[in-house]
Amino acid sequence: MPLKAVVGSAFSLGAVMQGSAMDFPVSRVKGLRWRIILRQIYLTSMARWLHFLVFLMVQYKFLSPIPCSMFSHQAQSVRNYRLIVFYFCFFTCSLCLGHGGSRTAEYLKKNLFKNLSSHPNFIKDTKAAIVEVFKQTDVDYLNEEKGYQRDAGSTASTALLLGDRLFVANVGDSRVVGCRAGSAIPLSIDHKPDRSDERQRIEEAGGFIIWAGTWRVGGVLAVSRAFGDKVLKPFVVAEPEIQEEEIEGVDFIIIASDGLWNVISNKDAVALVQDIADAEEASRKLIQEAFARGSSDNITCVVVQFGISE
Repeated sequence: MPLKAVVGSAFSLGAVMQGSAMDFPVSRVKGLRWRIILRQIYLTSMARWLHFLVFLMVQYKFLSPIPCSMFSHQAQSVRNYRLIVFYFCFFTCSLCLGHGGSRTAEYLKKNLFKNLSSHPNFIKDTKAAIVEVFKQTDVDYLNEEKGYQRDAGSTASTALLLGDRLFVANVGDSRVVGCRAGSAIPLSIDHKPDRSDERQRIEEAGGFIIWAGTWRVGGVLAVSRAFGDKVLKPFVVAEPEIQEEEIEGVDFIIIASDGLWNVISNKDAVALVQDIADAEEASRKLIQEAFARGSSDNITCVVVQFGISE
């Protein structure tokens, strides 16, 4: 039976959300529901051949893969955008939260998924391809940044559905949480400088972390992994941590910035929206609750609901 994914997004007024291939102002699509029918194709030999066929079509430009990508950064003006796209059994949703300006988030919007879909091992070794693409995209971005004096960076939380497998790749302190049978499932771990393994990695690379209102790399950045941030290389890296889950039994996932997770636990977030049938309403509920609890950071949230299509 076909799998249905209903996606809703919400954001604080301090954020800009941008689509990967096309941008639709929220004022033009307000109230619409983006419904995606994803064929439930399991990783049998037939499914693998279909994946390979899709890959070839992308490689030779017969098919343009357009991901569901939500990019958010601190806004100079209030311009809100939303995008949802899909093809066959392939679905991806990314939330990128920029700091120090929008340049890094803009670059990821244009290049991250394009680089991933064109990787030669994208189908047969998805995890390795994601790691290589994230790291190489960071290198390419830094090469383009050589003419800029002001530093900029971006986190990235990406959920990728291939057949019946859900891959979550995370760089930074945005977070992905799933719900299965009413229970919260952590699908990513925040990259904070005071994480013992992250602190060890940074110090072994010759860096340091100090307390400046919160723990910061070099006394500057409150995340230990990010794209960009050239002055903090090689301490701040863009190597993702990846978690793989079977999609069966997953009711929905929440992808949100640290402005939400600073004041709402994984368990509370799932409990707040598990009975809300509308994905957009669920995401707005989480935003409103985070604001009510006193979050002072950028709050951006995407809710993706899964279910069997009627």
